[in-house]
Amino acid sequence: MTLADVAFDVPLDHPFSYRVPLGWTLAVGQRVAAPLGRAERVGVVVGLRDGDAAGLKPLTRVLDPAPVLDAGGLALAGWIAEQSLSSLGGTLAALLPPSRSARPHTDEAVRSDETIRSREPSRTGHPRFEPGTRSYAEAAGESPKPDVLIGMGRERRLLERVAAATAAALVIVPDVEAAGRWAQRLDKHGPVARLDSGVDDATRAGAWAALTAGDARLAVGTRSALLAPLPAGATLALVDEHEAAHKPPGPPRLHSRDVVLERAARAGLDAVLTSATPSVETWWRADSGRARLVTGEPAPWPAIQLADTRGILRREPLTPGLARTVREALAAGRRALLLVSRLTSALACDECGAVSRCPECDVALAYTRAARTLTCRVCGRQTPLPETCPGCRGRRLSPFGWNAERVEHAVRRRFPRARVARYDPDATRGAKAERQRAEAAAAEIVIGTRGALRLFGPASLGVAGFVSPDHFLRLPDFRAGERLFSLLWAAAERVLPGGGLVVQSQTPEHYVFAACARQDLGAFYRQEMKFRGELGYPPFRRLAIVTVTAPAAAETRRLADEVAAALASATALTVYPPAPARRDRARRIVVKGHADLAMRLAEALGDFRRPRPKSRGIIDIEVDPVEWPS
Repeated sequence: MTLADVAFDVPLDHPFSYRVPLGWTLAVGQRVAAPLGRAERVGVVVGLRDGDAAGLKPLTRVLDPAPVLDAGGLALAGWIAEQSLSSLGGTLAALLPPSRSARPHTDEAVRSDETIRSREPSRTGHPRFEPGTRSYAEAAGESPKPDVLIGMGRERRLLERVAAATAAALVIVPDVEAAGRWAQRLDKHGPVARLDSGVDDATRAGAWAALTAGDARLAVGTRSALLAPLPAGATLALVDEHEAAHKPPGPPRLHSRDVVLERAARAGLDAVLTSATPSVETWWRADSGRARLVTGEPAPWPAIQLADTRGILRREPLTPGLARTVREALAAGRRALLLVSRLTSALACDECGAVSRCPECDVALAYTRAARTLTCRVCGRQTPLPETCPGCRGRRLSPFGWNAERVEHAVRRRFPRARVARYDPDATRGAKAERQRAEAAAAEIVIGTRGALRLFGPASLGVAGFVSPDHFLRLPDFRAGERLFSLLWAAAERVLPGGGLVVQSQTPEHYVFAACARQDLGAFYRQEMKFRGELGYPPFRRLAIVTVTAPAAAETRRLADEVAAALASATALTVYPPAPARRDRARRIVVKGHADLAMRLAEALGDFRRPRPKSRGIIDIEVDPVEWPS
C-alpha cells in the first residue's frame, strides 16, 4: 500500500502518514487535504513510500494538478524551517501560493482532545532535513558571488539587467506597494506574473503555475514568493535588502536576504541585491570577498548642516538654522520634511548629550518610567535611575523629546501661512491613513516619522530636517546606529540639488552623522563593524531571543529559569539571564552563538518540545532578530 507523508501547518516537527486511495496518482510537492483531529486540513506531500496502512486514515482530496514544489524547493523549505526553528508545514503554508481548492479551517484540529490517528513516518523514503550551519549551500560548492547594487540609479540598473536577461527573473520587494510599482516597471518589458497579496488569490495561483510551466519570464512578489519556481540561470533579485520588512512577523522568521542567498547558491541562480545603505551583514560579506559591490555614479548630495543642540531646544523644536532653511525652501516653492521619532524609551543628558548605556553590551539602557529603572535588553542588567549624568554631573536627564504633535504645533505657529500636515504611516490604518496621506501629499511642510519618507521620490524636497535624531541613537538596540544612518542617507537622496539637510543633535560628532555628511559609506561601516566585532554582535556572531510566557508570573519565572539552565548547559552558546519583558508578563533570554546557532538551540531545547507533566507555557524563539522587541 502506498503511504503519503504530509506536512501540515501545525507546531509539530514531523509530518503525518496517510493511506493513498487506490487509483490516485500523487507526487511529492503536491498539496492534499486530509483529516487531522476534527477538521480537514491542507498539507503538502513530502514523501511517498510503501508500507503498512493499518490504522491510517486515507487522504480525502488532491488540491493541485501537479506539484507546486520540486525536490530542490522542498529541500530549501526544510533549510528555512531549520534555520528559523519553524515547522516544515508552517514554512510551506507561508511560502506557497493560495490553493483554489482549499477550504477554510480553524485551529480546532490541533486543539482537539481527540487522538490524532495519523502516525509519524519512518525516517526513510522521504526527504530528511538535517540541521546544519547557515552556510549558503555548502553542498552546492562554489557559486557565483551575488552582486550588490549601490549608488545612484541602482533600481534602473537592476531593471536593465532583468530586461536584458534571456532567462526568467523574479524580483522580491519588501511590501505590496513596492510590488505594484515594480510590476508597472517590468510590464514595459513583457507580461509580469504577480505573486503578492496585492492581487487576488486566483491571479497568484495562476502566476505560480505560469512560472512552473515556463510560460512567464518576469515575476514580482514579496516574501511569500521566495519559493516560486525558477529555471537554472534565472535572476533572483532582492530590492532594498536592508529593509526590516523583508522579515515580517509570523513564521518562518527568516530574512528574505538569507533565503535569496541560499537559494541562489543551491540552484545556480544570478543573485542581485539593491540597497542605498546595505545591511552591515551584506557589507561584511562584500568586505570579506563573498559578494561584489557594484557602484554607480555618486548621487547629488545636499549641503548638510550639523546643529549642536546641547543645552538648547527646551522650548522650540527648530534651531534658527533649520527654521531659516525651511523658510528659504518655502520661498522657492519647494517642500520641507521634518523627521521626528515616536521612540523615547532611553535616557540621555540634556546638557552633554550622553546616553545611558550598558557598560558590558554598549547598547542604550531601556528606561522604565513606572519602575524608575534602566534595563539592558541584552544581558538583563538593571540599575536604578541616576540622579546626575555620570559624564558631566548634570541633573537634566530626560527620556522625553519633540514628538510629531508638539513639532506640528510649533511649526504652525512659526509658519502660519504654510500648508502643514502630520504623517505617521506606521501608526495609522484604513480611512484615517488614506486621509493623512492625502493631506501630506498636498502639504508644503510635512512632519513625519521615518515611514513618511516613502511619500517622496528622489530629489523632490527642498529641505529635510531631523528635529531630534538622538532618539534613534538612544534605542536599546545594537542596530540603532545602522538604522539612523540608513534614514539619514535616504533623506539626503530625496533632497533636490541645492537643497539642504539639517541635523539637530546633542552628539553632532557621532560617526553616523560624519559619514553621511561626507557621503562616505565606507567610513560608517568601518566604525560600525569595529563596534560589533569587539562586542560580538552580528555579523560576527548570531543572536536569538527566547521569550517565555506562562499563565502566572511564578510559572513564567520558573519556566524561564529552566529554559535558561538548559541553554547554559549547551556548548558554544553565550546565555544571558532571563530579564522581564512585556511589562513583566514574560521573561526574555538573549543567546549568542555562531553559524550553527539554530542547531544548538534546537538541541538544547529538545526536551521542551515534548509534553511535560505539570508544565504549561509558551517558549517563543526568534533567530537573527532585526527589530529588537520592546
